Amino acid sequence: MSCCHYYEFTEQGDRVFSVDIAAIKFGPGSLQEVGSDAVELGLKRVGIFTDPVLADFPYLDTVQTALRQANVDFETYTEVHIEPTDQSFQHASQFATEGKFDGFISLGGGSVIDTCKAANLYSTHPAEFETYVNAPLGDGKPVPGRLKPHIACPTTSGTGSECTGIAVFDYLKLKVKTGIASRALRPTKAVIDPTSTYTLPANVVAASGFDVLSHALESYTAIPYTQRSKPASPALRPMSQGANPYSDVGCEKALDLTGRYLVRATQNSDDHEARDNMMFAATLAGIAFGNSGVHIPHGMAYSVAGLVKDYQPQGYPDDEPICPHGISVIVNAPSAFRFTAEACPDRHRRGAELLGSDHLDVPDSDTGEVLAQRLIEMMHTTAMPNGVGGVGYDNTDISDLVEGAYAQQRLLQQSPREVSKESLAHMYSGAMNYW
Repeated sequence: MSCCHYYEFTEQGDRVFSVDIAAIKFGPGSLQEVGSDAVELGLKRVGIFTDPVLADFPYLDTVQTALRQANVDFETYTEVHIEPTDQSFQHASQFATEGKFDGFISLGGGSVIDTCKAANLYSTHPAEFETYVNAPLGDGKPVPGRLKPHIACPTTSGTGSECTGIAVFDYLKLKVKTGIASRALRPTKAVIDPTSTYTLPANVVAASGFDVLSHALESYTAIPYTQRSKPASPALRPMSQGANPYSDVGCEKALDLTGRYLVRATQNSDDHEARDNMMFAATLAGIAFGNSGVHIPHGMAYSVAGLVKDYQPQGYPDDEPICPHGISVIVNAPSAFRFTAEACPDRHRRGAELLGSDHLDVPDSDTGEVLAQRLIEMMHTTAMPNGVGGVGYDNTDISDLVEGAYAQQRLLQQSPREVSKESLAHMYSGAMNYW
């Protein structure tokens, strides 16, 4: 076990952790086997979800051809909204309900996979939209039963959504991101073909790659599962249970791969070794944080994305302002890890080491700064925005950003340090710019 002392038992804490993962198929050409995968799951009529951009790429044709060859009927939904909203989730759910499908395939990035999860949920267990949305922004009701089979086929090396039970969206009326979290949402099978990332523009690779990095680093530094109160029954043990020895294995390998390959993957689309390894890192980090959880950078990211003004990054649709998820996370990360380092300096030092930092011979009090500087170096090299200010905010926005972030208690409670509105304001201030 990694850092066994991190998991010392406490009198009231849990002593058990659980591991839930989707079945995984990984490798070049695996998309060509989706028809066989659908038959194996007993599917006869499938709803395919993708977005308007991917609809014009050959990957969709590959999936459709595989289904035809397997004699599986299908209909395709190509209207997935990049950075989905409550409205786009509901529109997709209507398609899923009317289609009377016995299973689903998602082909795309996290937006597509998350939309498919929500459509599967609301078409299988219909309810008012707020019913399953995380509290306190929604009712946070448990999913009442199993969902239909879902084969998730990621085309970006970032979200790890193919391995998690989380679906994230913009709640338009509240101007904040939130999500739905349940083990029932985890896809039945993940089919991961790294060749689908070879055509991605550099900025998309960088943004999604920093999401991988943040998943792994937040999961690795999350509150230990042994510090969570023991649940009243095993069924009540949360999916985001805190860092644990299993999640550590995926986090450490994902950080190592990200430190070695993220910059290379953004600089050269022909560097297939780098892009293949980033896809594998995304999968490892997805498995890890799907069984442990993330914390402050993701919590802060939800308001950064939800309150976006006029930011329009290169490589993404330009029909409306958008702050892609990976960008909205990483602009907060250096400031957030400066804050959390005092709670577990060894883990922050190890994170910096895995990411390639050369400045490790420092006292515990400096580990947060060492890790922050390594993140900033990688951000600068890959042309990420210069902090929260780089995506259009200034100090007058901090109070609104804090309110949106503080509502993300499911995430903030995973932090190794207690988070207040005052500490969030301090972190947003420190994240305004880094160079």
